[in-house]
Amino acid sequence: MSEQVPDWKQRIGFVAVVFGMFMAILDIQIVASSLNEIQAGVSATQDQISWVQTAYLIAEVIMIPLSGMLTRILSTRVAFVTSCVGFTLASIGCALASSLPMLVTLRALQGFLGGAMIPIAYAISFSVFPSPMMGIVQAVMGLVATMAPSIGPTVGGLITQTMSYHWLFFVNVIPGILVSVVVWNTLDIDTGDRRLIRKLDVVGLLLMAVFLGCLEYVLEEGPGDDWFDSSLICGLSAVVVISGAAFFARVLKIDTPIVDLRAFRNRNFAIGAGLGFCVGIALYGLTYLMPQFFGAVRQYNALQIGEIMFVTGAAMFCFAPLAGRASDHVDPRILLAIGLSCVGVGTMMNSSLDSQAGYDYFFWPQVIRGIGLVLCIIPITRIALGTLPKSEVGNASGLFNVLRNLGGAFGLAMLDTTRDQQFDFHWNELIPHIDTGRAVVVERLQSLQHTLTGASPDPQAGAIAMLSQQISTQAETMAFNDIFLWMGVIYVVAVPLLLFMSPPQAAVSGGH
Repeated sequence: MSEQVPDWKQRIGFVAVVFGMFMAILDIQIVASSLNEIQAGVSATQDQISWVQTAYLIAEVIMIPLSGMLTRILSTRVAFVTSCVGFTLASIGCALASSLPMLVTLRALQGFLGGAMIPIAYAISFSVFPSPMMGIVQAVMGLVATMAPSIGPTVGGLITQTMSYHWLFFVNVIPGILVSVVVWNTLDIDTGDRRLIRKLDVVGLLLMAVFLGCLEYVLEEGPGDDWFDSSLICGLSAVVVISGAAFFARVLKIDTPIVDLRAFRNRNFAIGAGLGFCVGIALYGLTYLMPQFFGAVRQYNALQIGEIMFVTGAAMFCFAPLAGRASDHVDPRILLAIGLSCVGVGTMMNSSLDSQAGYDYFFWPQVIRGIGLVLCIIPITRIALGTLPKSEVGNASGLFNVLRNLGGAFGLAMLDTTRDQQFDFHWNELIPHIDTGRAVVVERLQSLQHTLTGASPDPQAGAIAMLSQQISTQAETMAFNDIFLWMGVIYVVAVPLLLFMSPPQAAVSGGH
């Protein structure tokens, strides 16, 4: 880590780098609330349109761990600018795509070409800024990493409603050009070694691409395909196991692996990366879970959902500077313990939902979770990466970020599967109580039938259908309650892991 205060050119360059990272993370979720409009625009089915997100995530998760090798070969500046230019060109292609195959292909290119910006941005922050400035620097990085996916659906909904879904991609063009130009002219901080190209482990690269790509696909599509009831999921799961075993065996054996796993020998990094995986579940899982509740139970539109979810982003934005300053004076492990506890408590506060829960009910839990996420991201990154030698930060940053993204993918798969299972459980628990011999059931059916008289050709059948829908809504709500409770418990239980982390001061002195 540099111990000199960077000059104004490097500070401007860092701002541009952070904005590039913001674009790359935002684009994961920016299409989430506009999939219906995109589906109509490219004539896709409901099952097919999910690939607009899945393709981006699969490609990005493959590129992220490659970023360390790219910076060593090309230099940090060239690798970042190449990533940004590629991301911008792919964004133009996505906006102009006229069919689903074309859009999915270009989204994959967008995720792959832009994926390197995220870990390189973290590596630049540790290379450019001295230790005394890392509190506020990591506050900025943490704010971007947590707020971008949280506001993605809101921004996407606003853009689509005011213009068209094509502008979800066109909005990247001017910022992408500006970021590329600024970074090129301000951040010449190292030189690449082209000779490493001859040592590039092509076999390891292919194994990693197959392993991570198939793993991401299984986690994304498994819940919708009933997991191992699908022959495709079974086959790809076998590919994940075989390619994963071959990949890890290879990178641990050769001298110049495509990804260097030696960073995991550092206990702080290993535990920090594991906790980053857990934070990824909350960061992406809760961003996915809340719109699901508001859409399925409350029937809210994209703009209404975005307005409610904006609370989390606002809480992060307001609290990040305080968290950054606190990390300069308070043991990061203490901040991390508070952060994990806040995420857990804030999540469990939403475990007593009813079918009418709205903005007021979600306000304070979102505020507490937003504060908790900021208090998690800043110290986790600082503890995990800040104790490593400068030469290892670029590679370790890729590992750290890919684990966080895989945590998000794992979280989405876990949430979808749990939601389906708990819905079935609560439905089967509720149905036996709908006995036409019970006075309360008869009274309810009569009330519904009376409401439908004159408005339905068969009021009795309509009343039964309405009652069934009400039971379904109640079962959905109870399933969401279970998920919020269990997710909250995960974060509270994770707090004792911090006892195994070394004091940051001792780690720093021993690692440099």
